[in-house]
Amino acid sequence: MIKKITYYLLYGFTYLLSLLPFWLLYLLSDGLFILVYHISRYRRKVVWKNLSSSFPEKDEKERRKIERQFYHWFCDFFLETFKLLSMSNEKLLRHLEFRGGEQVEQVFAEGRSVAAVMGHYCNWEWLSAIGLAFPHYPEAVNGLIYHPLRNEPVDCLFIAIRSGHGGLCVNKRHVLRHLMEFKRQKKHILFGYISDQTPKWENIHLWLDFLGHDTPVFTGGERIMRKMDDAVFYLDVERPKRGHYICTFRQISAHAAQEEENAIIHRFFQMLEDNIRREPTYYLWTHNRWKRTHEEYNRRFAKTT
Repeated sequence: MIKKITYYLLYGFTYLLSLLPFWLLYLLSDGLFILVYHISRYRRKVVWKNLSSSFPEKDEKERRKIERQFYHWFCDFFLETFKLLSMSNEKLLRHLEFRGGEQVEQVFAEGRSVAAVMGHYCNWEWLSAIGLAFPHYPEAVNGLIYHPLRNEPVDCLFIAIRSGHGGLCVNKRHVLRHLMEFKRQKKHILFGYISDQTPKWENIHLWLDFLGHDTPVFTGGERIMRKMDDAVFYLDVERPKRGHYICTFRQISAHAAQEEENAIIHRFFQMLEDNIRREPTYYLWTHNRWKRTHEEYNRRFAKTT
């Protein structure tokens, strides 16, 4: 009962916040920046460590500029996400432009499924509305793979936010079951994968170079894509100005089943790194992405001979 009341209070407050016009929302964001960056100094050490190790070629002044710009965008992103609760599809599409969707529609026309891979770059929450990019296939299943949050009321709130524009939130543990059922029903399928999370020690099966770091990555998503023989697209996102994003579909693979093992993962991380180096402001630098090292992994899982 307490969890339900907490959820309704959270939802009510967030919905009222979402009704604010963008100009007022960004005025709030500017104030939030002062609180987060200057007063609470939220994860400043983590952000600085990540920027310093990812861009050793930049001097301190350049990195400090990226750091400040990142926190400004981070506050914008936090409040922009809440707008999904009350924005109509039409209004959202005035702020979020999709390009290259005809490639995906061609795959649908062939009766095949699509995987869209992205990183924590620009406003990935707004991309829960990716189904709006395919007006000729309004019945297509837009699956959003997510990891349930420990706080149940907050988890329910984010499911409401992400499903408000046609997205179907699917627990990552049940993805393959849902995909096989939709395939049996001959539905047009597009599932989105945020593919740059840090795996737990026991789930590490691959390391690759990412932003100059030896980086552990998930391989489960690619295994599902190969099993489904998906056409795989990278979501290349830009932010031309405040409150506006452009998402371009860039094909990684026409037939995932025909790819060499881990080829899709390598291409994804290269494309994500290209995005970040093009405009580093919009990556999630607060995440302690490289807390697990290859040396520590070898110590933990050293095999005795």
